Amino acid sequence: MVLAPLRKVHMSTLMIQGTTSDAGKSTLVTGICRFLLRRGFRVAPFKPQNMALNSAVTSDGGEIGRAQAVQAQACGLAPVSDMNPVLLKPNSETGSQVIIQGRALTEMEARDYHAYKPKARAAVLDSYWRLAARHDHLIVEGAGSPAEINLRQGDIANMGFAEEVDCPVLLVADIERGGVFAHLAGTAMILSESERDRIRGFVINRFRGDASILEPGLRWLSENTGKPVLGVLPFLVGFHLEAEDAIDRRQGDKEGQTLKVVVPVTPRISNHTDFDPLRLNPQAEVDFVRPGQEPPPADLVILAGSKSVRSDLAFLRSEGWPERLQRHLRYGGRLLGICGGFQMLGRLIRDPLGLESAPGDSPGLGLLDLETTLEPEKQLLNARATLSLEGEEVAGYEIHAGTTTGPDLARPFLTKADGRPDGAFSLDGQVAGTYLHGLFESPGGARAILRWAGLREARSLDYHAIREREIDRLADLVEERLDTGLILSLLGEKTG
Repeated sequence: MVLAPLRKVHMSTLMIQGTTSDAGKSTLVTGICRFLLRRGFRVAPFKPQNMALNSAVTSDGGEIGRAQAVQAQACGLAPVSDMNPVLLKPNSETGSQVIIQGRALTEMEARDYHAYKPKARAAVLDSYWRLAARHDHLIVEGAGSPAEINLRQGDIANMGFAEEVDCPVLLVADIERGGVFAHLAGTAMILSESERDRIRGFVINRFRGDASILEPGLRWLSENTGKPVLGVLPFLVGFHLEAEDAIDRRQGDKEGQTLKVVVPVTPRISNHTDFDPLRLNPQAEVDFVRPGQEPPPADLVILAGSKSVRSDLAFLRSEGWPERLQRHLRYGGRLLGICGGFQMLGRLIRDPLGLESAPGDSPGLGLLDLETTLEPEKQLLNARATLSLEGEEVAGYEIHAGTTTGPDLARPFLTKADGRPDGAFSLDGQVAGTYLHGLFESPGGARAILRWAGLREARSLDYHAIREREIDRLADLVEERLDTGLILSLLGEKTG
């Protein structure tokens, strides 16, 4: 791996770090990216290291965190692997799959990854300088909090990265969590002197009400830290942007006849952003069923993707889902499996190499006449396809490790643009599965699936337009509520 010479790259970088996870780093980066795009700059997002089970396939055939794909859209760009050079996908309480520059490298326990960090750092810097050479500005998102002093040694996600590339940092905190001034002042205090000097200002996120009541606290914060507060961002009612990891259970406004959708939440559920267009659809009610919770009656049950298919299948068995699904089907319900959920619907899942756990086989749910063998090489691609349902066009992506075979593949769920079939239907048409994520983002495809599941008068929802609208809402807030002159000056741009 060859690093680009630092002196030949002329650009500027701003890093957004948070006092906690979910402080608002992703949304602030997204808003600033769109703000800069509006000003005519070539801007790109960057996240050195991400830990998430929601991912996206890039235009160069790699895999990155889904938040960076959304940020790329905010920049008017197709996502590329360099935007998130290190992605960790947890598959146990202590281990993760390590993805470097878009490609799955290996599975590592936390201690092993700590020893691997020097190599990960080289990949991070390689990707950073390559992006830097093609853009005016990079807006960088940190991970978790820089105050996690146990992770400071070898850090590549927060201040370690900022120190390496010598960039300024804005620190954001979520006021809904409470103690926002303690979060900001305490985080600054716990850093080293050079790291503390790197913080050039604070942003307070998700405030409800009259921001003038914060003035005494804002003054105290500035006076006691010597750093300005760039502004206070309000809580956005009805705001939607794909979650980096946590499941978003909020529903859009509902009207008229609605389809009842149930999604079991497994320990390693992945790419549950598949269901965001359904949650926002006024004709669908999505219920994420937690462990130990009795599921409500449903028209459609969807088994989601999984980072650890065999263990999540064992979990479903322990929760009584095989019996629940049989009862659901007896009453005429529909069942759809996506990616790992599709694999679970078959008769058998083989893992001869022990890719997910100990080598061995696991019996599937037996609802499709199929078998799946897990393999080390991931399938990563963006695809356009035609649904067997009503011939509707869809666009989506595949992220899976495994090959599925069996008689039910003769009834494909869809056919890709290159002519290859994908997925399967059961003989009675009640059960279906596919490897393609993102089905519900295509208006025609979503309508066809909802009609198959029992919604007669299904209407369309332009999910891409919704995402664009929400990105623009963030950019509007950046312009209206933050000191954009300071942001531009931190990026080396003239203001006034």
